[in-house]
Amino acid sequence: MKKISLVIAMSLSVLAATAQNIRNNPTSNHGNKFEQLGIILNDPNMYRSASGAPGPAYWQQKADYVINVELDDKNQKIMGSETITYTNNSPDPLNYLWLQLDENEHASNAENKSFDESRINPRMPEAMVKSMTEKSAKEYGVNIEKVTDAAGKALPYTINYTMMRVDLPTPLKPGAKFVFKVDWNYNISDRMKEGGRGGYEYFAKDDNYLYTITQWFPRMAVYSDFQGWQHKQFTGRGEFALAFGDYKVNITVPSDHVVGATGTCLNYDKVLSADQLKRWRAAQNETKEPIEIVTKEEMQAALKTKATTKKTWVYEAKNVRDFAFVSSRRLVWDAMKTDGIEGNAPMAMSYYGPEAYGLYRKYSTKVVAHTLRTYSKYTIPYPYPVAISVEAANGMEYPMICFNYGRTEEDGTYSEGTKYGMIGVIIHEVGHNFFPMIVNSDERQWTWMDEGLNTFVQYLTEQEWEPNYPSKRGPAYMITDYMKLPKEQLEPIMTNSENIIGFGPNAYAKPATGLNILRETIMGRELFDFAFKEYSKRWAFKHPTPADFFRTMEDASAVDLDWFWRGWFYDIEPVDISIENVKHFMAEDKDPVRIAKEKEQAYKRELNDISRRRNAEAGMKYAVDADTSLLDFYNKWDRFAVSEKAKAEFEASKSKDAPYHYYEITFKNVGGMVMPLIIEWEYTDGSKELEKISAYIWRKNENQVTKAFAKSKEVKAVRLDPYRETADIDEENNVWPRNTNKTSRFEAFKTSGAIRGASTGGNPMQQAQKK
Repeated sequence: MKKISLVIAMSLSVLAATAQNIRNNPTSNHGNKFEQLGIILNDPNMYRSASGAPGPAYWQQKADYVINVELDDKNQKIMGSETITYTNNSPDPLNYLWLQLDENEHASNAENKSFDESRINPRMPEAMVKSMTEKSAKEYGVNIEKVTDAAGKALPYTINYTMMRVDLPTPLKPGAKFVFKVDWNYNISDRMKEGGRGGYEYFAKDDNYLYTITQWFPRMAVYSDFQGWQHKQFTGRGEFALAFGDYKVNITVPSDHVVGATGTCLNYDKVLSADQLKRWRAAQNETKEPIEIVTKEEMQAALKTKATTKKTWVYEAKNVRDFAFVSSRRLVWDAMKTDGIEGNAPMAMSYYGPEAYGLYRKYSTKVVAHTLRTYSKYTIPYPYPVAISVEAANGMEYPMICFNYGRTEEDGTYSEGTKYGMIGVIIHEVGHNFFPMIVNSDERQWTWMDEGLNTFVQYLTEQEWEPNYPSKRGPAYMITDYMKLPKEQLEPIMTNSENIIGFGPNAYAKPATGLNILRETIMGRELFDFAFKEYSKRWAFKHPTPADFFRTMEDASAVDLDWFWRGWFYDIEPVDISIENVKHFMAEDKDPVRIAKEKEQAYKRELNDISRRRNAEAGMKYAVDADTSLLDFYNKWDRFAVSEKAKAEFEASKSKDAPYHYYEITFKNVGGMVMPLIIEWEYTDGSKELEKISAYIWRKNENQVTKAFAKSKEVKAVRLDPYRETADIDEENNVWPRNTNKTSRFEAFKTSGAIRGASTGGNPMQQAQKK
């Protein structure tokens, strides 16, 4: 019994060590990395096909909203009332509905305020000390006033942290609708102090607020075919799984506020001045330069007085999964039409305050338009009527609107890092319109399907902005520092968001890098781009899972990628392939003259022994000298003579039998992740040649392989992965002969506590203006 228990324990430890990457043959050097994913992926069914496409019985729920909301600028409070029409398209009767109350993450008893480790250090950030010793002056979290059915009858409900269950009077049958109402309010949190995605930022200089109102209303959770209700609690990191629906939202704010929101405003003629309305109409025909709808001068005038009256902005959005808005009197608003998108000409728009004017006026709206065009090329044509970028010292996305950073110095200058950081975050957040706002993956469960896919297309979009754009994520070599970390600091990409230590590298950079490796190195651009676009088309406005993505990429390309998904997504092993040994062989030179000379030299060496030399020196008299009759043909024969016929035959064969150099190279898989072998040969004549061997070379020995090569020229050096395209973490063992002369360096740096998006670091623009 003890022996059996030990074997079971060892097996379990192997499975735990390899996380979700189940190995068929864990004690062998093969039969693991190239096995199919069938034992890991969910089985295909009528809802999700084996090809990766939605199945013939695929379904998803629908949630439509009519919301009335008022923003209390004096008390920083939201008051709302909503009517939800929920359509049960599933085959299941539902006894209750689950809603998300994400604003409860700010409540004083919120789970996320206590479940992370903390330590007392000699130097403690002031904000951390305050969080331990001080309580917020206001109580945060959603106050549910009432929940009723369409007739006004109270419905029982239960709140569990950030989730609310509404119990139905009778089961909601398949194909039926249920209409109910929720009234609620909450205190808006100071986003700069409390953290989180939505809230307000206060500007003491002009005593005004910028409100970014996000995940602000009770929203339906997703009920799906693959997991039922997705009601995993919101703790601040894993984002949102949401149902598609239609929205009608009436937003009441101070009359001097400017509002930007998801969808189309239906009453610009009521909330804009005559001049602003005229500019808006002109912007709908402008495709080159953004037009300021609300000008800088109008914004500055609004800061001097505060209106006591109110206005209601009416917005409508069709087939979206969420709704967000910005409201403030300290906003410039510009807009222009985006051309170059098949079947659509959406309005690209930006809202920004005085701190961001020098950057956003020049770049933001044009970056929005560039993003829509580029993403549309690689995925699907952008289908919505508008895309908005709001400067809010932030980085967060919602349908048709996102919140970004990028502020200048007071003199209007900015650093290069701030410029490219701003462009990058706008591309990234606008790009989220495609992933996950349209291709609607479950961010709470698989962050990489949202962040990783989006970061990959962000990289493509950045590279199409300018030739030397300093992208931070995408190129393979940029992920190697993360892949080098100790295993206890790593986890597979296929890990739930709350359990990830290195969130940025794991959920953003590593999947984006993997897709770039697939595109550039493994599949090639043509096959990859077709398959990626097919995935986007198949799952637009639907709820895909990782299996749907993996299967579609293979289905549309005819490339078996299971080995790559296993290694890159289900495991933590890095790429580290070493050139262990190089042997050089020469094909035999069959020149008869050369061969005869070599034999003659060898024969003479054999005869040149010490005894013969001393006999000759002593003047020895040999028998054949005394009796010449002993001499015959062989005493006079030239055993090394070459016939003219042999010489002629050799000369005739030289043109087709050129001498070859043969090389035998042993490659060792030090890191564990298999990859193609990309070999650069450098010859003694200075020329170079690139050769690529499929990753399948590792299928029968995943640890070490030997390969023979024939070259017509002598090789001077060999290098693996010369263009750094496989994320190999050790480039020193990629070369032969080894480079033993190396110098290590270190960098000392200072940390910065500046507001996100503020201009930091060197500012050559500012220095140039001072000269």
